[in-house]
Amino acid sequence: MDFNALPFDDDAMLAGLRPWIECESPTFDASAVGRMMDLASRDLILAGARIEHIAGTKGFGDCVRASFPHSEPGPGILVMGHMDTVHPIGTLAQLPFKHEGNRCYGPGICDMKGGNFVALEAIRQLARAGIATNLPVTVLFTSDEEVGSPSTRDLIEAEAARHKYVLVPEPGRADGGVVTGRYAIARFNLEATGTPSHAGARLGEGRSAIREMARQLINIEDMTTEDCTFSVGVINAGTWVNCVATTCTAESLSMAKRQDDLDRGVSAMLALKPTGNGVDFKVTRGVTRPVWEPDGKTMALWEHASGIAKSLGFAIPHQSAGGGSDANFTGALGIPSLDGLGVQGDGYHTLGEYLLVDSMARRGRLLAGLLATLA
Repeated sequence: MDFNALPFDDDAMLAGLRPWIECESPTFDASAVGRMMDLASRDLILAGARIEHIAGTKGFGDCVRASFPHSEPGPGILVMGHMDTVHPIGTLAQLPFKHEGNRCYGPGICDMKGGNFVALEAIRQLARAGIATNLPVTVLFTSDEEVGSPSTRDLIEAEAARHKYVLVPEPGRADGGVVTGRYAIARFNLEATGTPSHAGARLGEGRSAIREMARQLINIEDMTTEDCTFSVGVINAGTWVNCVATTCTAESLSMAKRQDDLDRGVSAMLALKPTGNGVDFKVTRGVTRPVWEPDGKTMALWEHASGIAKSLGFAIPHQSAGGGSDANFTGALGIPSLDGLGVQGDGYHTLGEYLLVDSMARRGRLLAGLLATLA
């Protein structure tokens, strides 16, 4: 099959993607994520899918499972992506949908609404061309990936276990490559508790939780090595500047290429003690993503994809990568998984997020080739 002949059109894809980008869907706003899922559901239905809405839990938004009709039901291909973003409501005012040359900007456009849309377009293109897939195709859009998938991990693992392959259109690599492994990741919740006082009249009577947290944060980030990294990305404390803060909370992230290294990092974090001066400090473990190390089945899937890419005129080198994804779960289960199949771009998780427009058709044809030929 000549997948280069499929008429992917950049302008048409951008027009279809725009409503998705302008529907802001930050993880912690379940209603906003729900509106995004409704938009995606409509497009999936128009493409011929049967839709199931899966109620969200733990305060997160709903998920959507889309099944496309097939003559031979059985284990097939799961296309899996998240519709939540890190961008709060109102980001569009600072990062509007904007097409400039080979870049198109917008919140979540690269991570990962653009990839999700291109995957759906690949399914549509195959249907319009009358090309039947060898295996049934299911699409699963989830709602909480950006915070570690605390409410959807069980759903992801159960759905993936019913499939033969998992394709994840997270952003493609800068060199055009894909992802065949992900580092292990652990999150931690930190809390310092001190003694309140009036900061102007009786400063000496207080014990500042902020001061304790500041000391701990420096210690935590100084634990970073080549094998295991530590960072703190969220801090909350204080109500009034003239009050010694009683409580300070923070969130920390640790990442390692090997599970043993992460396990040692987790132990080091959980062993942290208060530095003294009458302030309590505790660390609790949050969401963890297991390391995904490529096995023979995943590498065979990459080799198949690489052959398709070569026939299309480009290469897709593979690599293990940081910045976890839901493929951590499916790959760790031993299900052949290929990640980083989405659009190329940069600036994700920032106010400069963009996709490269000329990557859309290229990645779409690659996805179409995979969907059509995997057996």
